[in-house]
Amino acid sequence: MKIAAFSCREDEIGYFEGYGKQYGIDLVWTSNAPGLDNAKLVEGCQAVSVITTPIAEDLIRVWHKYGIKVISTRTVGYEHIHYQLAASLGITVSNVSYSAHTVAEYTVMCILMAIRRMKTIMTRYIGQDYSLKQVRGRELCHMTIGVIGTGQIGENVIANLSGFGCKILAYDPYPKETVKKYAEYVSLDRLWSASDLITLHAPATEETYHLIDEETLKQMKDGVILINAARGSLIHTTALIAALESGKVGAAALDVLEEEGKIYYKDFKYAATGHHEMAILQAMPQVLMTPHTAFFTDEAVSDMIEYSISSCLKTLTGENNPWKIN
Repeated sequence: MKIAAFSCREDEIGYFEGYGKQYGIDLVWTSNAPGLDNAKLVEGCQAVSVITTPIAEDLIRVWHKYGIKVISTRTVGYEHIHYQLAASLGITVSNVSYSAHTVAEYTVMCILMAIRRMKTIMTRYIGQDYSLKQVRGRELCHMTIGVIGTGQIGENVIANLSGFGCKILAYDPYPKETVKKYAEYVSLDRLWSASDLITLHAPATEETYHLIDEETLKQMKDGVILINAARGSLIHTTALIAALESGKVGAAALDVLEEEGKIYYKDFKYAATGHHEMAILQAMPQVLMTPHTAFFTDEAVSDMIEYSISSCLKTLTGENNPWKIN
């Protein structure tokens, strides 16, 4: 069995080689993103492994002609793949899962950095400004935290936060009994109005698109803090900027952002990114931004590659594939 892996980073190669041998897979890999210019690499392969590069109709049709049966993305999100077309051509699309602890721990770090004004403290420290002006923080134990989405990551965030003694409110269309010992499930309206800090752990869907926008921001407390380590599309960026400028939102920590795919994981230190909203947010002292790295741990990268290979193998051998999308 042969798999073509695209967009392979240096830190992934060892895992690909190790799991390729473990599962008996003949692997063809490239550091380049998939495209029509390198579509011939999949010749003789039955599956491809990709990451966040958009996989459009024309490329899927070409891969189909080469006999590709599975497209596996080494990410939880799969919105970058035209999976409806793939399904119509008989191509299975699958995603992966990974240790929920990685994003959950990162989220708690972002929460603590946001409420303790860590961006301002660190920036001023570099400039040898050690004064206390405008760096006084808050204590998490006295805050009400709203958690939207109680899947594996959201549930782990809640478990981690429970040790701080804060009040935790949760919203999810599918409540879990295991979450109820730490958090109170409430309506979205109640969560918006009662939370001092809101952290997002929902997938990118039509229902969650711009979940936080001008209207929902109006329902929140003045000075609310927002954390997003899920998907950029959950927050209307323009509305967030306006709310930060007015003080409605007191601070934000953003590991993801709308239209990030053109920028994140690339080096722009000598070039303009062309993302005006990102530039505005980066300039704000109350906004902490990181380039979609909440997932990035040894354990998570290992999981993503193993599950991508295993997913392809399970589909091609007719086994039950827990990561199958279509």
